[in-house]
Order: sequence, then C-alpha cells, then structure tokens
Amino acid sequence: MTIPTIFEQFDWSKIGADILSKFIEIILISLLFYLLNVFGQKLISRTTEHYLNKENTSNNRISTIRSLLKNGLLYTLLIFYIYTVLTVFGVPVGTLIASAGIASLAIGLGAQGFVNDIVTGFFILVEQQFEVGDLVTISDINGTVTAMGLRTTQVRSADGTLHYIPNRNISIVANFSRGHRQQIINLRIKSDTNIAELEKVLQQVNEQFYKSTDELLALPELLGVNVQANGSLIYQIKINPKQGAEIAMQRLLVSNYLPELKKVGITLPTNTINLQG
Repeated sequence: MTIPTIFEQFDWSKIGADILSKFIEIILISLLFYLLNVFGQKLISRTTEHYLNKENTSNNRISTIRSLLKNGLLYTLLIFYIYTVLTVFGVPVGTLIASAGIASLAIGLGAQGFVNDIVTGFFILVEQQFEVGDLVTISDINGTVTAMGLRTTQVRSADGTLHYIPNRNISIVANFSRGHRQQIINLRIKSDTNIAELEKVLQQVNEQFYKSTDELLALPELLGVNVQANGSLIYQIKINPKQGAEIAMQRLLVSNYLPELKKVGITLPTNTINLQG
C-alpha cells in the first residue's frame, strides 16, 4: 500500500473539524475559568473590604485573609481547569487518579509537603502569629510580611530582597509588630559627674521632646546610675516609643542630650553611647 493511499484513507475533513471543535472548546473553557477567577478575586476583595469597614478588625489581618482566599481560589480553579482540559482531550483522569502507582508517585513528589504547607498556613492565620505588614524574623530572615499564600509566606528584607518561605518551614516566629517595646538608652558617664545637674538637663530635654512629638507614648523615665560588667558607669533612660520608631527616638533624644549637657559643662567619656533594645 502506497503512502498516498494511506493518506487517502483518513477523513481529513472530519479530523480538521474535530481539531477545530476541540480548539474552540479549549478557548471557551479557558475564557470561562478566566472570568470565574476575575469575578471571584473581585468578590473576595469587595467582601473583605466590606468586612473591614463593618467590623473592628485590623487592616493587616484583612489583607492576610484576602491573600489566602485569593490563593485558595486560584489553586482550586487551576485544578479544575487542568482536569477539564484533559477530559476534553479524552485523557482518563479518573483512572489515573485512582491508580495506586500515580497516587504514590504524587505523594513521593511532594504532595505531602504541599498539604503541610496548607495546614501550617491555616494555623498561622487562626492563631494570628503574624499578618501582612508585620515586622518579623522567620528562620533567620528579618523583614516585613508582604503576602501570605497557601504554600508560602513572602517576607521582604530591609535591603529589598523578597524571600519566599514555605509555610511548613515556619516553626519559630519573632513578631516585632505586636505591642510597643520599651527601650533603654545607656549614657556612659564619668565618676565625678554631677548627677543632680545631669538629671536636671535630661529631664528638661525629655519634657521638651515629649511635647514636640507623637512618637513617644510616655514621658521618658530617668532610671539612674548603673555599673557595667567592666566597671564603667552608665546613666539609664527608659523610653516608650511607638512601634517602628524605636531607633529614631533613641537617636533624636541622644542628639538633644549631648549639646545641652555640654552647655552646663558635663562631658561624657569617649565612645559613650550604647543603645539597647
């Protein structure tokens, strides 16, 4: 049988019609799932925005819930989309899924890790360990949480690096955005320093600075003189800055202390400033 004869046996018009039919079907299915995703994403955004305006809930928590819901919708639609496309091409998806060999292979390739990511992400949300916008340390990575997904949490460091952390790897979280942290300013002083004069100057600066800024939650408190392990003397001041303003407030106060102390003749030892959190 010659090659032309073999080609003549095919009903090319039917084959062409089948290909065109499946192509159009795939386009329509893709368009349907695209519209479902767009509609679902908008619905989630509007619903969470309405909930935020109605309930007394932080914006960060709503952003976290919104991120998880959008990721969940996307993954769900993607699974159904792949299933539908394979079905159009006649692939026996049900038989493949039911096959023990395929199921074992899926688990071996990381399905178990995927489930762990989802479960861990769910408990992180329920327990409110952190939210989008929180400053955290996770697995030695410091930065701000920018997004939470079903599989990963995104943390952007101060240098701009974006880290993708699998949720199952999140075991210990240090959250610096919960509450306000007290700070201690340590000023090294000489043994012959006039403490009464020192405290007078510090108190004046504290009162003036407290009145001029909203970043301090309370008037800085003078704790007094203390001795370090190496025998040097320090004078300690406790401050209560707002979250995120700790370092800035310490620097501003110290920059105000130094010139005022110099005016009354109080000098501090070399390498005098030691800031502690």
